[in-house]
Amino acid sequence: MNKTGIDQPRVSRRTFVLGAGLAAAGLIAGKALWEPYAVEVRELPVALEKIAPGRELRLVHISDLHIRTFQGYFAKVAALVGGLKPDIILLTGDYLEQQRNIWAVRKFLGLLEAPRGVFAVQGNWEYWSRLEGENLRRHFAQVGTRLLINERFDLGDEKHLPLSILGLDYPSGSDDLQKLQQTADPSRLNLLLSHVPAFDHQQLDGRIDLILSGHTHGGQIRIPWVPPFYLPRFSGRFVQGLYQVGPARTPLYVTRGIGTSLLPVRFLCRPEITLIKLQGLKA
Repeated sequence: MNKTGIDQPRVSRRTFVLGAGLAAAGLIAGKALWEPYAVEVRELPVALEKIAPGRELRLVHISDLHIRTFQGYFAKVAALVGGLKPDIILLTGDYLEQQRNIWAVRKFLGLLEAPRGVFAVQGNWEYWSRLEGENLRRHFAQVGTRLLINERFDLGDEKHLPLSILGLDYPSGSDDLQKLQQTADPSRLNLLLSHVPAFDHQQLDGRIDLILSGHTHGGQIRIPWVPPFYLPRFSGRFVQGLYQVGPARTPLYVTRGIGTSLLPVRFLCRPEITLIKLQGLKA
């Protein structure tokens, strides 16, 4: 009883701990549902010998859209990409989901613009959705995106650095990699797109200057200091970020991607747009 003579309610330790636990669970659940739409831009400078000092090539890399329906979130992503003023936009697969909503994918791709082009490779979901190959290539071409299926595309003129984009198709088989790499001209800057990051890196002979991949979603749900609970097949040891692979220690960048799969949540693993600034080596 206090000085006023009125009993004050008391909270037991058990009730307090339970209440705190429920509050924490609510905060975690809220964050997990908020994060899938909390896209962030990551800037990554990469210095390469083939680029003259003082020059820069701006690449925007996005992956793993998993578009079910076209929402304001995807319009936001497209606007953010445009605001980064990319020279080239590169996409590394998994545009579709179970709904096979190619029209929503087309609407998103139609919002992307870059002066030197928009290029893409296929992921596993395109095959699972049965909207792959030449069918998908036609859809993409109609909205200004070039789909590369185990092939090389060259860019460059008198003003620009000679550049080749090599599209390695899912699941990035050793024979396909070997054949595609043989087409690479060592005098050009060679970018390799592969949906999956884990393939036969020992075949890389130094002609590829940079590899871009997705597929892993960065683990999608992460706990600090704990390995990812789930990574899809062909992820290997790669989760997110920059690695060096193969005999030539070729840089490989794995993005966390834009969308979600299996569960519509993310935790401590926000979606990512990557701005890669290719620069010359400093003197």
